[in-house]
Amino acid sequence: MPEQILPVRGVDLCVETFGEPAAPPILLIMGATASMDWWLTDFCHRLAEGGRYVVRYDHRDTGRSAHDPAGAPTYQSSDLVADPMGILDALGTAKAHVVGFSMGGAIAQQLALDHADRLTSVTFMSTTAGPGDADLPPMSPELKASFAEAAAPPDWTDRSAVIESVVRDQQLVAGQSLPFDEPAARALAVQVFDRTKNMAAGQNHWMLEGGASQRHRLAEISLPTLVMHGTEDPLFPYGHGVALAREIRAARLVPLEGAGHELPRPCWDVAIEAILAHTAVR
Repeated sequence: MPEQILPVRGVDLCVETFGEPAAPPILLIMGATASMDWWLTDFCHRLAEGGRYVVRYDHRDTGRSAHDPAGAPTYQSSDLVADPMGILDALGTAKAHVVGFSMGGAIAQQLALDHADRLTSVTFMSTTAGPGDADLPPMSPELKASFAEAAAPPDWTDRSAVIESVVRDQQLVAGQSLPFDEPAARALAVQVFDRTKNMAAGQNHWMLEGGASQRHRLAEISLPTLVMHGTEDPLFPYGHGVALAREIRAARLVPLEGAGHELPRPCWDVAIEAILAHTAVR
């Protein structure tokens, strides 16, 4: 179905679905500042072709969903956690498999802990067990240096400057073993800019209160759990995925060889096969 704007918990959120509504639903939750575009359309189609009803959406302050003024969010991290449940309600979906990437994985952790009755299974991708925990590997020295040397943010209204910035950021978090697909990265950056009402507002995600680590509660998760993590993730090195899988009873860990903090096309066969197997009717 084409994109639709749904009233969810008092705001308008942009949602898109793929596949037959009668198929097992999979709700995809992307990371901080990221619109649904980062779940690439071809990826969603492949999951749908595997017999799933795939739902992706724009977080608040991304894409075509509701936007607050840049620097003045009127919501908290708890709202980003509640929004996926509101989307399921708006779609008339009682339960869904949930797949979260990065911050989307942190949201999925909270959902698995507090709304397990609405989830059939959970998948964490590029997600940490505990951000900043001393026993987990730090970000790569190269990425840390890049952050330290980063220039001022672009003029968020300057299309060319923002596109270049988004491409550069994609390359910074990419794995080193797989070739960086710059044309694909640029096409995604163009799509993101052209779909987004206010690029600057996405930075509101970094200002939100709440969202504390749930590592001390991870052992409570009893849902079928899949953990996928890039072996060359410079932001949350692979040890974060290992720790996350270790903390959750009977979690399955699938490495994405050569991937960074990303879901590159060369890893799709592995990722899609794992998700389809994990979300098969039990």
